[in-house]
Amino acid sequence: MSLLPLIPAAELPPVLVTGGAGYIGSNAALALLDMGVKVVVLDDLSLGSRGLVPAGAIFVEGRAGDQALVGRLIAEHGIGAILHFAARISVAESVEQPALYYAENFGETLKLAESALAGGVGAFVMSSTAAVYGNGPNDPLRGNAPLPVSAPVAPINPYGWSKAFAERMLADLVAANRGFSVACPRYFNVAGADPLLRSGQASRHPHHLIELACHVLTGQRERFTIFGDDYPTRDGTGVRDYIHVTDLADAHVLLLRACLADPGQYHVMNLGYGTGASVTEVLDALERVAGQPIPRHIGPRRAGDPATLVAASDAAALLGWQPRFADLEQIVGHALAWERQRLSATGLQPG
Repeated sequence: MSLLPLIPAAELPPVLVTGGAGYIGSNAALALLDMGVKVVVLDDLSLGSRGLVPAGAIFVEGRAGDQALVGRLIAEHGIGAILHFAARISVAESVEQPALYYAENFGETLKLAESALAGGVGAFVMSSTAAVYGNGPNDPLRGNAPLPVSAPVAPINPYGWSKAFAERMLADLVAANRGFSVACPRYFNVAGADPLLRSGQASRHPHHLIELACHVLTGQRERFTIFGDDYPTRDGTGVRDYIHVTDLADAHVLLLRACLADPGQYHVMNLGYGTGASVTEVLDALERVAGQPIPRHIGPRRAGDPATLVAASDAAALLGWQPRFADLEQIVGHALAWERQRLSATGLQPG
């Protein structure tokens, strides 16, 4: 496996970041701005926060599927690449409102891609998800073996299908438009915060493990519920691949450089560290960093939760990607520092 060609970082064109008022999008915008790249953030603020849009980015309120608006932004700002993060990501909500997920995650992506093609944009990177794998291979002999990108695409909910359909559509657009390159990185569990505490998670309805645990440590919740402690893992709790959001953002910049260096290519890859941490291990790491206990409650398993989901990531071999924040205590430490800062900014006293 050889490295993909990359354009020099200094040659990156202006980039449109959809969903740039969200957790991952704002961190990707920061990565670009730190390199001196012009960034235009497009977000309708239905899920994102204006306060997360980085200083230095041009902010426009609107939808990624608004083709007249996107066409104008491409022309006015000389946009040469798009990072597409605008999406809905709740599995439970997707089951309750599947039409909403297909309309926003698939339909809006199609409209945005059409705008990109019409405007001559050469590179398009769409955030995808490990949910395209469903429960993953059910072979008990796999144990904790990392899940390869060649694993079957077999979603078990509308969220996963909406992303899988978007991937397929983008691959077909590349095949029909040879000057257009696309990358669809599949995320596992994104965590942490910008090390300089310029951005982090600020969910309106928190459901991520580390964010919820930080809420317990800061007195916003009484205890943390572990959903199942009888899985076939080393301590009975679910194992996931946690990737620092800054490392994820760095990988996106590399993907843009790869797409621009070799027109007409379609890349799909996992983004993770290839190692997993259990729920108990994450909570233990947070306790060590915080120097205080996290009250825990054991609840029943949640339907559809696999015991282990870990990425076999090709990013290092294909992109020369070198993660900087793969230490679990560093990941949870950044998340906790961000949450304490965020809470202080509201005028409340962190725990």
